[in-house]
Amino acid sequence: MSASSDSEVATAPAPARHPLVSVLALLLIALGAVLAAGGGWLLQLGGSWYYVITGVGLLASGALLWRNLRSGAQLFALVFIGTVAWTWWESGGSYWRWVPRLGLVTALAVLVALLSSTLQRPVPKRIARSTAVALALLFVAAFSLAFVPHGVTRARPGFPQPLVAAGLAPTEETPRQAADRPADGDWPAWGRSNAGTRFSPSRGITADNVATLQPAWVFRTGDLPRRRWGAQTTPLKIGDSVYLCSARNQLIALDAATGTARWRFDPKVREAAITHTAACRGVAYYETPDEPSLDPLLADVAADLALPSALPGLPLPARTARAACAARIIEGTLDGRLIAVDATSGAACRGFGNNGQVDITVGMGAVAAGDVSIGAPPAIVRGVIVTGHQVRSAQRQEAASGVIQGFDVITGKLRWAWDMQQPDRAGAPPLGQAYTRGTPTLLTTPTADDALGLVYVPLGSAAPGQGSGLHDAARQRHANALVAIDVTTGNPAWSFQPVRNDGADDDLRAQPTLVDYPTPAGKVPAILLPTRQGDLYVLDRRSGAPLVAAEEGGALRARLHSLRRAALTERDMWGITPIDQLACRIQFRLAQQDGASTPPGSGHASIQYPGHNGGWDWGGVAVDPRRGVIVANYNDMPDYAAGGEGLLASLHPINPADGWRLPLTRLPCRQPPYGGIRAIDLRTGATLWDRPFGRARGLAPFGLRAGLPVEIGVPNQGGAVITASGLVFIAAATDDLLRAIDLETGRELWRAELPAGGQATPMVYAHQGRHYLVVMAGGDHRLQTPKGDYLLAYALPDKSER
Repeated sequence: MSASSDSEVATAPAPARHPLVSVLALLLIALGAVLAAGGGWLLQLGGSWYYVITGVGLLASGALLWRNLRSGAQLFALVFIGTVAWTWWESGGSYWRWVPRLGLVTALAVLVALLSSTLQRPVPKRIARSTAVALALLFVAAFSLAFVPHGVTRARPGFPQPLVAAGLAPTEETPRQAADRPADGDWPAWGRSNAGTRFSPSRGITADNVATLQPAWVFRTGDLPRRRWGAQTTPLKIGDSVYLCSARNQLIALDAATGTARWRFDPKVREAAITHTAACRGVAYYETPDEPSLDPLLADVAADLALPSALPGLPLPARTARAACAARIIEGTLDGRLIAVDATSGAACRGFGNNGQVDITVGMGAVAAGDVSIGAPPAIVRGVIVTGHQVRSAQRQEAASGVIQGFDVITGKLRWAWDMQQPDRAGAPPLGQAYTRGTPTLLTTPTADDALGLVYVPLGSAAPGQGSGLHDAARQRHANALVAIDVTTGNPAWSFQPVRNDGADDDLRAQPTLVDYPTPAGKVPAILLPTRQGDLYVLDRRSGAPLVAAEEGGALRARLHSLRRAALTERDMWGITPIDQLACRIQFRLAQQDGASTPPGSGHASIQYPGHNGGWDWGGVAVDPRRGVIVANYNDMPDYAAGGEGLLASLHPINPADGWRLPLTRLPCRQPPYGGIRAIDLRTGATLWDRPFGRARGLAPFGLRAGLPVEIGVPNQGGAVITASGLVFIAAATDDLLRAIDLETGRELWRAELPAGGQATPMVYAHQGRHYLVVMAGGDHRLQTPKGDYLLAYALPDKSER
């Protein structure tokens, strides 16, 4: 046959490649190359085979699409189907696990389907478009499911109801301090009382009217640190005044009805002293006993009563003119001082220490600026101020001493000092000597039982925090332990250590809570201890004896409830796309994980789960003593320590509030939720309800604040409060919202957007017949929430309460 004949029967030229096909082909080639290379590394480490296979498939699909061949789309379809099957096999019905595995692949599938009609041997346009629309609808439907909370444990019928019992009548020896017997409308201690229940008998704001809450007043402290912000303040309310401290310890009194400032006292804390966070969580209040105060009448209480409050409607007695500082406000400062001022005028109490202040670092030896700081309010028991402090421990093993000290609330004189490695010495060290350095510290407010004369001190790790398992046995004896101290002598009465030989900085950061625990033999004075590891212990507060049957002996012998989950696996790794999920899987395979107390390693990576913030952090738990219900928000984030050469290189390789995140995108490596809120039956330890806590408003790639209203469950700091009307009020989450939650169901009933991060515990009070909800919006530099200096009060419209 001739050449001319051959040209006549030649096939028509192939259609030109669509520009979008070129872009898609290059995208698949690039994605395939990354997944194939990273997947090969992961496979070498013993990880999933999926990424190598998928990477090779995407490379081949991209190359075929570059040649404009229909087989490229067909190969991609096989990759897509294989990804769906693998996702179901590895993830089951867990929604958040499907996101990184199928989100990007489904979006690419829509593009491939749309462009398949432009290839050689094209797919009919109607089929191509129908397939693309179906995939797009699937993508939208899957995305919409993100707005539905996942991992919710719903409340069941039979929620505990308030119980009424006779209780015990008070005697003449009953303590008369406001923090021991709060008046119904007051909030006289950080945890509302020295019992630390965070429970208010207020019934003014209910589930029926909470939706009408509106701003009542706003006060700005004017104290905005340039760095390390995090006010964390919970104010007090006594009588007609609200008392608070600002981020850098300025003491302020406000009118409880209007929020108008009455006085301010500035202790002049220097910036050099702020080495952790510019935080003042609150202040303490004390009245000299011979002053008029409310009669401590006992309210009806449940079998599991904590500490009772005065009867509602009791009129305030008339007050006569009082001597200066007959009622006083006490605070600890970031530079290691105790300050005492008159509650009425704000003037320094001249008879307290040196013109109204006491230096707690006396006797500690060489202390540089920032080595010792007080961030939490002290407890005042039987006229003794009991305080601990935080130390700068990451830099060196021999940090400042963690000595616990008791000072006379009137004179400021040192009553006793408990140096755990010098148990025979009750006071200050002799001249030329110092308290033992590097001992465990008190990081929160102690709880106190005035009737027993005991103060309950939850201690942290010995210095430095991570790696402290290397310390000697004497120093480890009380590390991470709850110690009951006789407030008269300063001697320890008993000690309970839930974590032994700590190497992972398992500080006890939460204030314990006093309750009366029901047992077959009757009510027992008890104490609840939440831990960073997510365990909740219940002990006889008289002796420290466990009140829950032993499970396995050892540290778990008194555990009432636990947040602990199974150890992390590679399947738990997360990300928005397969690429960042692959990076997290590789990190996981490179790391060592030996349970909840995994210390950071030397020369190798390690995973600590739960991470530095718990579990339960400093916000603690709230307890409704009449229903016997515990409410607690918690974190569920691991930490990742990259390791390094030498011990000091591995002591603090993590951001202690940020959790395990990828360096570039700043996205967490573990699947959501990262925080939750839970109700627990005090009698049985059973979960009554549980749900993710917090929206993804501040959680987006590269540190952006996307504002997404997705209830994903986010990191949180700060606690909750419960009212007798059956409401839970809480801020804490990184979404900058204040919420009201139904105690019985866990359902959100109301929320308000805060002008800054709400990393503080709210409080509620009543004044002149009106009920108020107050929260500090100061932000937190570690959680990267916006900083502020706002104290906000919300109340019902006047006509709703009259």
